[in-house]
Amino acid sequence: MRAKLGTTFQSLQVRNYRLFAIGQLAKLIGVWMMFTAQDWLVLDLSDDSATALGWVTALQFTPVLLLTLFSGRLADRYDKRLLLFIANAAWCVLSLAMSLLVVTGVIELWHVFVFAALLGTANAVETPVRQSFVSELVGTPLLPNALSLSAATFNSARIIGPAVAGVAIALFDVGPVFLISVFGALAPLIGLVRMRGEELHREALLPMDERAPAKVIDGLRYVRVRPDLVLPMVLMSVMGMTLFNFQITLAALAKTVFNTGAASFGLFTTALAVGALGGALAGSGRRSRPSVWVVLGAAVACAVAGTLVGVATTYWLVLVLLVPAGFLMVYFAQASNQRVQLGVDAAFRGRVMALWVLVFLGTNPVGAPAIGWVAEHAGANAAIWIGGLISLAAALLAVLWQLRHDKSRLRLRIAPLPRFYVVPADANQARTVVGV
Repeated sequence: MRAKLGTTFQSLQVRNYRLFAIGQLAKLIGVWMMFTAQDWLVLDLSDDSATALGWVTALQFTPVLLLTLFSGRLADRYDKRLLLFIANAAWCVLSLAMSLLVVTGVIELWHVFVFAALLGTANAVETPVRQSFVSELVGTPLLPNALSLSAATFNSARIIGPAVAGVAIALFDVGPVFLISVFGALAPLIGLVRMRGEELHREALLPMDERAPAKVIDGLRYVRVRPDLVLPMVLMSVMGMTLFNFQITLAALAKTVFNTGAASFGLFTTALAVGALGGALAGSGRRSRPSVWVVLGAAVACAVAGTLVGVATTYWLVLVLLVPAGFLMVYFAQASNQRVQLGVDAAFRGRVMALWVLVFLGTNPVGAPAIGWVAEHAGANAAIWIGGLISLAAALLAVLWQLRHDKSRLRLRIAPLPRFYVVPADANQARTVVGV
């Protein structure tokens, strides 16, 4: 057991990564508290409009759509540690300003729209730089473990943040929740300052006049000729746009379908995050690049689980189904992330991971208003199962494309237990895709 735990958390033995993880955990707990409070605030200010909630989410992620590729260029050209400090400092200032508007009671809906866009801008710079910075903290051998632990950190915050926020909103209203998030945002700044630059796994930066231009178009060309990178990115873009919108749908589901309060919304989000944490830890023991069939199998299972959440008709059944849905969402996203990041040359990592962030988060401005509109006019549960079915169709099409690309076929063997195999057209050996 001790050996297993040591393997699961081995990246935390690296001092720089440990500082990074602690800072991210503290900040992300505050961020999820703020997002939970923000969603509840928007519903209060807009007379329970899921459409307004969708527009806030769209504004929050539009900068990701517009700026992420440029941020990836910065990550490949400049000091990632410095870029992260600047982006996190900007986040602190903006979150403090918004918190003061909420606490003083002068906040209006248009204020939330403006700050969603400004905070999204800081996030658009920070996220791709942070994704590519992980490899500098631990080096390539520990990178799969570090990526999984980063996902576990993110999802631990998703458990703690909404749960605490739901109780705090019920007891104290939304103002104190926003203030707490400001203090959490200071932690990454402290961690970045305390890191030891000489222990980072990176080549020394050349003088400015000798550095490669790191053009965005070169990164796009690099990905275009790599089908192994294109497939997970395309699949993530579809699922991110249609299914990964629980920030909107769960708030609407709690308030408009089940007529419950903020605490129940926090419980929904916590159930999703508990499963998500399990999904992140499940991939922490991976030592090599996951195969395409791991990604595709997880995508199919994730889409099925999301659809089941949407068709569930009782509060407690939704709560139970959110756990496997969260597990499969993160397991799929993490396997896709590892397949992309472990298959890319270091010189292109910043730009490729920027493109990954673009398809992972940048699709929200496209999908969020539509999902919000469906939730408002057809019900939040319909918005979930429709997204699940679209994601399932995309996943099955991806499976068919990969079979065609590999010139393989699926074979079902009944005895002793049902197992699906991928059988290459020119070989007798089969590879198991899913075993029951």
